[in-house]
Amino acid sequence: MIEVEGLSKRYEGLTAVRDLSFRVEAGDCFGFIGPNGAGKTTTIRILATLLEPTSGQVRVDGHDVLERPEEVRRVMGFMPDYYGVYPGVRVWEYLDFFAASFRVGRSRRRAVVDDVMALTDLAGLADRDVATLSKGMKQRLCLAKTLVNDPRVLILDEPAAGLDPRARIEIRTLIKELRAMGKTILISSHILTELSDICNRVGIIERGELRATGGVEEIRDRVRPRRTVVFRFVRGAPQAEALLRTHPQVDGVSSAGEECLRLTFDGAPEDLHRLIKVVVDAGLPLVGLEPEKYDLEDIFMDVTRGDLA
Repeated sequence: MIEVEGLSKRYEGLTAVRDLSFRVEAGDCFGFIGPNGAGKTTTIRILATLLEPTSGQVRVDGHDVLERPEEVRRVMGFMPDYYGVYPGVRVWEYLDFFAASFRVGRSRRRAVVDDVMALTDLAGLADRDVATLSKGMKQRLCLAKTLVNDPRVLILDEPAAGLDPRARIEIRTLIKELRAMGKTILISSHILTELSDICNRVGIIERGELRATGGVEEIRDRVRPRRTVVFRFVRGAPQAEALLRTHPQVDGVSSAGEECLRLTFDGAPEDLHRLIKVVVDAGLPLVGLEPEKYDLEDIFMDVTRGDLA
């Protein structure tokens, strides 16, 4: 659905994006991750036909962003990180204006506006001046505006920026609902714990270069092929340690607290049963097993270098 091949964007004395290549398949929710100045917004603006690339090719739903920008805009909804609202304009009027801009016919426009207000929980605010809305409601309004042309592809640049916890949860729930409706979504965010909850694939960018792309577990397995698991015992941890050190898949064993052991092993998750069997067959009272947490934040820290642009 989104194809980026060898994308570069250079300004005088600065390369913002360098030889970027990745794909977002239909139905994906793709998290685009990187520190400030990494090139995320530059890439997103090229996808949205607002910037021209220096080199490379970008296609959205098969349409080249340079050769057929109008076709790209017809299938895309773009929510920028900064957007404007206009005092004296009511919520429904704001959405009606954008629906008209997308050439939604007058006979259909009211139904379209009602539908996107219902989807984004704005129906009860239809007659409110947009300038009086809270930050969270303005974010919902911008997302509703992004949906008036029923786009197949959504590009969301920091949609939860500056929101309180409840508003972030509500936006995240809405994005999940949009993906369930079959939308293809590329989302940029600094809130990595939230991206891991809604994205099936991610791309990590730093200093204009793509450091890693793929599923979260796929990247984790590439970055840290060895897994770490904590075993908890009622008693007998020292005996278990001596026993497990002899297992061919165990790379290391260390204490993780009273009657707890931390194991590093190079097997797949399904290989854990062999380690459990070794312990149980030895009569040692194993009462718990817990893989050590390794989430998107850990992946980000492992993949990026912390270089300043």
